[in-house]
Amino acid sequence: MKERLPKPLIFLLFLFTLAVLPAAVRPALAQDPIDPTPLPPRVTPPIWNVDGLRIEYQRVDVTIADQVATTHIEQLFVNPNDWMLEGTYLFPLPEGAAVNQLTMWVDGQPIEAKILEAGEARAIYDEIVRQLRDPALLEYVGHSAIQANVFPIPPRDERLVEIEYSQVLPAENGLIHYVYPQSSDLYTSTPLESQSIRLEVESREEIRAIYSPSHAVAIEREGQFRAVAGYEDQNVLPQQDFELYYTVSPESIGLNVLTYKEANEDGFFLLLVAPTVEVDSDAVVARDVILVLDTSGSMEGEKLAQAKEAAHYVVDHLNPTDRFNIVTFSTGVRSYAPQLTAAEDAAAAHSFIDRLEALGGTNISLALLEAVQQTDGERPLTVLFLTDGLATEGIVETPLLLQAVEDAAPANARIFSFGVGDDVDTLLLGSLSENHRGTTTYVRPGQAIDEAVSSFYAKVSTPVLANVSLQVDGVTVEQTYPTELSDLFAGTQMIVAGRYRQGGPATITLSGEVNGEPQRFVYEDINFAESGGDAFIPRLWATRAIGHLLQQIRLHGESSELVESVVDLSIRYGIITPYTSFLIEEDDIFTQSGRETIVEDAVQVEEEPAAVSGADAVEEAQAEGELAAAEAPAPLPTIPAGGVSSDGSAVGVVQSIGSKTFVYRDGVWIDTAFDAEAQQPQRVSFASEDYFELLSAAPELGQYLSLGSRIIVVFGVNAYEIVEGEGDDAITLPASAPDDQPQTDEPQNATPAPVTSGSDNTENAPGVAMPCAAALIMPLFLGGVALVGRRRFW
Repeated sequence: MKERLPKPLIFLLFLFTLAVLPAAVRPALAQDPIDPTPLPPRVTPPIWNVDGLRIEYQRVDVTIADQVATTHIEQLFVNPNDWMLEGTYLFPLPEGAAVNQLTMWVDGQPIEAKILEAGEARAIYDEIVRQLRDPALLEYVGHSAIQANVFPIPPRDERLVEIEYSQVLPAENGLIHYVYPQSSDLYTSTPLESQSIRLEVESREEIRAIYSPSHAVAIEREGQFRAVAGYEDQNVLPQQDFELYYTVSPESIGLNVLTYKEANEDGFFLLLVAPTVEVDSDAVVARDVILVLDTSGSMEGEKLAQAKEAAHYVVDHLNPTDRFNIVTFSTGVRSYAPQLTAAEDAAAAHSFIDRLEALGGTNISLALLEAVQQTDGERPLTVLFLTDGLATEGIVETPLLLQAVEDAAPANARIFSFGVGDDVDTLLLGSLSENHRGTTTYVRPGQAIDEAVSSFYAKVSTPVLANVSLQVDGVTVEQTYPTELSDLFAGTQMIVAGRYRQGGPATITLSGEVNGEPQRFVYEDINFAESGGDAFIPRLWATRAIGHLLQQIRLHGESSELVESVVDLSIRYGIITPYTSFLIEEDDIFTQSGRETIVEDAVQVEEEPAAVSGADAVEEAQAEGELAAAEAPAPLPTIPAGGVSSDGSAVGVVQSIGSKTFVYRDGVWIDTAFDAEAQQPQRVSFASEDYFELLSAAPELGQYLSLGSRIIVVFGVNAYEIVEGEGDDAITLPASAPDDQPQTDEPQNATPAPVTSGSDNTENAPGVAMPCAAALIMPLFLGGVALVGRRRFW
């Protein structure tokens, strides 16, 4: 499986032009470099106050036609200063990208640009690190880059920079992966005021899954062969590349697998299952649909009006072969019809819906039992259950109510719960969905009930495979999430995350039913990688695993085993939970004894039963559900509101790079895989010869070393501590890239760029005389802050 691309991005190094430098500075630039005038000491104000380059907008338009991707980028750079800025433009390309066309414009005028091979680019990256003592570019070791000539931005002026390049995206078993390299914080410390990314995908083969692990994208399907994905946001500090996967397949249900595996550890996989967008009527699963609507007195007013609109929508969107009914409940129960009714007679139900009134108590048990007993069990049953309160009539004890429904419901019943407001029983709703392979949606105060129900029903209106199951032969898989698979619906996709043991070829069988007839889809020669792969998968798997574990704790009670699992996963993958706020505090998380203490303390704190109703309970249940069903890794925790990092920036105290997570403690970025009791790290002086020898021996370390000048990282069997002072006299270099690290081609015959000054061992490289037009590696300091580098923790 194709490896995840490291995070390349655009890098601008802006310089003062000699003509506009303050007079006091000009003599320093003409002095002998042996006796230079030192630069001012570095000052680190918050990034919002840095007086430097600003980007008003960034617009990215991508067209992908039969795997040929053309990327057009527009960026408006604004110079808010009273002096001119001037620089060289470097755009590190995705690793392995075969760029075959390149065009670049500044304010509509074409300019000369060229592609640097990986070795040339590596030489530039290394020299910048040596001169600026900022390692941020090291994550691009092994990447080629686009380089453009120096162009100026006059004071209080702007420049529109456009780039367009084309590349062929390789396909592996029908899976295509696109990456847009971005992270503007290397050339400006202020957020992008506006960012938009739009992709149009066209294919001669039918498009199945469309998936982004990096950004929340809106997807519009335009038939079987075309789709549009879009992302837009304001005040953006891009921290990761934009990634999109899509699959093509002639099969009616496409299946693809992404994997990631580290040495001597079980691997991770992500399985994408996507049926066709358009289906023939005879391929649609005929089912029974029952709406169970709360009409108790608390639903009076806007809530009932919106519930009616939702009911109208569902009735209008039944499939021709469906049967339906409406069951309303308050103190008692009232049904639209005495039994299930054919969809062709649905028009008459609208008048019944319009006459509904809100009166009485809340008899949830009677309503659910009435609904699940109306079906004969031959067809799949879909129950849409909507309530705004706790049970006050009938069976009011939640365990007894759940058991009664469990005993009465057929095995093919699917209960989808909608909790309206904050006075609902989250234990009841969550358990109903878990027991009957459904989902729970919480409609918070101020949100529209009809929009939530109609949006959900649009996704599940056309089932194409019921009672779904998966079997994997050839590779042992386990710890899959979700633990129970949903039915498949036209135009949607199912995402399954799990673990596997040894890699190798496998055969996957997808089974289910269509109108009572068993269906089997067999996918052969599916490869589970022996090493490497897509590094985002472990954090996504951990996100889902933590969500599931938290749900189990809330629904079934707490145990030290469950809490320990949550704590271990949270530390390893940097995911904040109610048990692990210590990730941004000072608890001992780097020793086994420290973690055990955390678990003991957490269990003692949570001895009191958690509330099942109220705003806090609903927020907690909603958050757990989002984690359990996540399609992307959980966002990283950041510094609390009002806080800043040691360099004044709003960088989070937890960083995820590849499959690793780092926590910032006492000025050091520490790999969460580090065990202070079991490992003694080798000390390597930052920017020393040993430092660059280590990087040359293992170029893939660059992505981790880019964090800063003080790091502890575990690499294979070794742990290395990057320090600003003296390192060990000798260090053990990796003999070769270990299997748990992404593989990067070592640049060959890299020739360092010419250097006229600077010292590998000087904290602040002094200024020297050099022509501005060729000054690639001279930093611009504004108020003492270099506009080069990110995650600056000096």
